[in-house]
Amino acid sequence: MDFFLSIIIPVYNEQRCVGNTLDKILDYFRNKEYSIEIICVNDGSNDNTLNIIEEYKETNLKNLNKIDLKIINNKNNFGKGYSVRTGGLASNGKYVLFTDADLSTPIEEFDKFLRIIEDGYNIVIGSRDLPDSNIIQRQHIIRESMGKFFNLLVRIIMNFKYRDTQCGFKLFDRKSVNNIFPKLNINDFSFDVEILYLAEKLGLKVREVPIAWNNSKDSKVRIIRDSFRMLLSLIKIKRMHKKI
Repeated sequence: MDFFLSIIIPVYNEQRCVGNTLDKILDYFRNKEYSIEIICVNDGSNDNTLNIIEEYKETNLKNLNKIDLKIINNKNNFGKGYSVRTGGLASNGKYVLFTDADLSTPIEEFDKFLRIIEDGYNIVIGSRDLPDSNIIQRQHIIRESMGKFFNLLVRIIMNFKYRDTQCGFKLFDRKSVNNIFPKLNINDFSFDVEILYLAEKLGLKVREVPIAWNNSKDSKVRIIRDSFRMLLSLIKIKRMHKKI
C-alpha cells in the first residue's frame, strides 16, 4: 500500500513518552483525508518500549483504515542515524516526516511543513535558531550553548547556511528519500548533517523554517562524548561523499 505520509519515529528507551506521542499523532491525523504510516524503529531498547508499541498497535490501530503502524526492531543499539535511515528505506509515503519520540516539536507544525514542500521544495527542516522560532521550554544553558557551538562548527566545516541542522523535525519528498537515504552511512547524531550535505551535493531544494519547540529533559545526547564523536563525523562525511 502506498501512503501519502510516512512518519519515522526512532525510539530508544522511550517507555515514558512513546504511548503519549502515538496518541498525539493519531489524534492529529485521525480526521485527515489522506493515509499515513507510522514507522517506529526500536533501536535495541532495554526497557518496556517495544512492548508498549506492540500493545498500542494491537489496541488502537484495528479500526483505522487510513493509518498503519509498522514496527522495526533493531536487535542492538546502533544509533539514531541508523534508525532514521532504516525507517526511511522502509517507508512508502509520498512524503516522509522524521520526528523525535518526545515530540519536542509539536506534530501540529506538520501542516506548515506540508504547505512549503508542496510549493516545490524537496526537504523542509525545522529550526530552533531563527527569529520567529518559538522556544517554549529552553535547554539548560550549557547544553544550549554546546548546541549553538556545534551548529557554528557545522556551518564553518560544511560551508552550510543552515542555523540549526540538529532539530528533530524534518520533512522529505519521495525524490529526496530515494536519492539520499541509500547513500547515508552515519549512525550517530550527525546523520542530520550528512542528509543536508548530500542534499546540497545533489542540488535538492531545502527550506529551513522556524518551529515551536519544547525541550525534553530525557535527551539521549551526552554533551562531551557525543560532541567529540559528531565533530569526527563531520570530517568523515566530507571524505565519504567528496566524489558525488
